[in-house]
Amino acid sequence: MNEYDFTLKFCLPHNGMDAETYIGKLMHEGCGDALIGVGKTGRIALNFIRASDSAGNAVFSAIENVKRAIPGARLIEATPDLVGLTDIADILGFSRQNMRKLMLKSGPLFPAPIHEGKTSIWHLASVLNWFTENGQYRVEDSLVELAKMNMALNVCRERSDIEPEIEQQAQSLLS
Repeated sequence: MNEYDFTLKFCLPHNGMDAETYIGKLMHEGCGDALIGVGKTGRIALNFIRASDSAGNAVFSAIENVKRAIPGARLIEATPDLVGLTDIADILGFSRQNMRKLMLKSGPLFPAPIHEGKTSIWHLASVLNWFTENGQYRVEDSLVELAKMNMALNVCRERSDIEPEIEQQAQSLLS
């Protein structure tokens, strides 16, 4: 059994209920291992530290618990997934400067970001896979497994918003 530390962010159903009214229901439905945040109107975030035999079981059971407690809640994001250099450095225990040097030194071998700009963003799973494959730094298997799970969830959620014709055309161009 491993412990998986992850956050699930949900959009609440439009039923006029305040997020704080759900806290008791969440505890009753198995979310006692989560720190619950209710700061933003219409949203709720739960930071879980869940023991499980796999990241998939940990995350899926947490989502099921939330959906039982809050019917109609819609997953917005599972983290850790989308990260910048500072996030990567924090997760791996580096300084941001060290992480930046490592990225620049690696050149095109370093994973390409999913967004490149003033602040570039990567899927954490891609970066952790790169670290694992290069053997330069030890990355816990459970963190790699969790990052892959959260990336899959977030991509699937986003993919459901794409019109089928556009997805089909895009897939043919990307193959």
